[in-house]
Amino acid sequence: MRQLVYYVALTLDGFIAGPQDEVDFFEGSDEYTQHMIGNYSDTLPQHGREQLGIGQAPLTRFDTVVMGRRTYDPALQMGIASPYPHLRQIVFSRSLYSTDPEVLITDADPRRVIRALKNEDSPLDIYLAGGGQLAASLLPEIDEIIIKRYPVFIGSGIRPFGTDFAPKQFTMTKSIVFDPGNSITSFRPTTV
Repeated sequence: MRQLVYYVALTLDGFIAGPQDEVDFFEGSDEYTQHMIGNYSDTLPQHGREQLGIGQAPLTRFDTVVMGRRTYDPALQMGIASPYPHLRQIVFSRSLYSTDPEVLITDADPRRVIRALKNEDSPLDIYLAGGGQLAASLLPEIDEIIIKRYPVFIGSGIRPFGTDFAPKQFTMTKSIVFDPGNSITSFRPTTV
């Protein structure tokens, strides 16, 4: 069965973006960047893939991306209606209408949509790009969380799960640390 993977960048103080959706403080070393390109190139938007010379690289981990409207909005503001044309793109929104045939905009129940995607016959997983509210609603469906931790403190911003107090245990499965302090850590839900 396909898995839903929340692949997310975090600051040291636990934010995925600044208060106004800023993300320009996320920086990494060359070694870190090369690791990301080599292992997670599917998660790069097309304009980033083209800049890196991997625009037509084959998919290795994901074939579908799901996101909320706030995650999709920056691409729209740059005039990019289809930021991930190499993936099937699903945006959850109650107010947005599709401007590109490659992007499915839906107001359907996210859990129901994810369960249907998980049951599809595909060897590749589903990339949850964000944001926090969508991740919170999909928490019971998340099979893996991959946290890209950046050595920066920002003080306030958007949390990775916009939710009330609701403990759920995860177990670390892998961790890699790079200079000058970036890390990638994978977690899976703890089974009792």
